[in-house]
Amino acid sequence: MTKTPTTGKRLSADALFQNIHQSFQGIRDPRTGRPSISLADALMSGLAMFALKDPSMLAFDQRRQADEKSLQRIFHVEDVPCDTRMREILDPVNPEHLRSAFGNVFT
Repeated sequence: MTKTPTTGKRLSADALFQNIHQSFQGIRDPRTGRPSISLADALMSGLAMFALKDPSMLAFDQRRQADEKSLQRIFHVEDVPCDTRMREILDPVNPEHLRSAFGNVFT
């Protein structure tokens, strides 16, 4: 089976990460007010930590400090939170709300 250019573009890492980011933007943020880091950016940063196989949040934070621009470009993140901030943002999020984002990828 040969891939058409359109299929190849949709299956590229960039397209998949962009699709996930768009899905994350649809998740209701449990925080009130105008947070400085969006929920979608925090979720994508968490995905980046797992995708890059960092052994801990501290290791990911060190990577963030060393090369934030690459994380922003690859994972479509405007603001990459530090490890403490990421915990504060992500802990209240119900994991069930993430299912649809990954369901889109698998279909």
